[in-house]
Amino acid sequence: MRIRSLLAAAMLPALLTGCVFGGGDGAARRAPTSASRTPAPASLPLQPSAETLQCQADLNRDRVDYRPLPNQDFGGGCLVVGAVQLLDIGVPVAGLKSMRCPLARNFSNWVRYAVAPAARQILDSDVVRIESYGTFACRPIAGSARLSEHGRANAVDVAVFVLADGRRISVLDGWRAGDDREQRFLRTIHQSACKRFTTVLGPEYNAAHANHFHFDMAGNSLCR
Repeated sequence: MRIRSLLAAAMLPALLTGCVFGGGDGAARRAPTSASRTPAPASLPLQPSAETLQCQADLNRDRVDYRPLPNQDFGGGCLVVGAVQLLDIGVPVAGLKSMRCPLARNFSNWVRYAVAPAARQILDSDVVRIESYGTFACRPIAGSARLSEHGRANAVDVAVFVLADGRRISVLDGWRAGDDREQRFLRTIHQSACKRFTTVLGPEYNAAHANHFHFDMAGNSLCR
């Protein structure tokens, strides 16, 4: 019994890992280790909700290329229900997997109507690629036993914006240390995200978000 207790205590820090996947731009190209521990899912034979059907109609109207995903239960409260995978929203985004449809729709609109024009107006260049830390991952919030919205496919983390002129604007390097235009660009799109997502967290929130923006569609409104 004592051996089991010691093993459980040793494993606890690993189970409580959260949004910090590593520092620097290179981290955006690495899949979070927690995602690799996601258990095998069970199929959920549910009919699409009215919200999901309306959301898919919105994506079709906006000519967003996406793939509907099956409803799945990964255990421990981790669910993928009413989700899609975005395939083409006009700008390639690395790391996108399962996203609940309303999150996917709002993310697509944010990229199209906030990120793209802000880059042209502020940075005089087009965004040609966005690097994310991913969407679905069956794990708790950092430092908490509560399930992250990532465990419901209801959150996305964004780290880097690559421009047509070769510049890489990262949240880690640009939020405080970037030049004036880079900082203005990141703050502009951060504020715009607050109009589209329920929760928006960035470097001003805590150290765990120093290298990315976290967006989700749950809980009370929070913009930090």
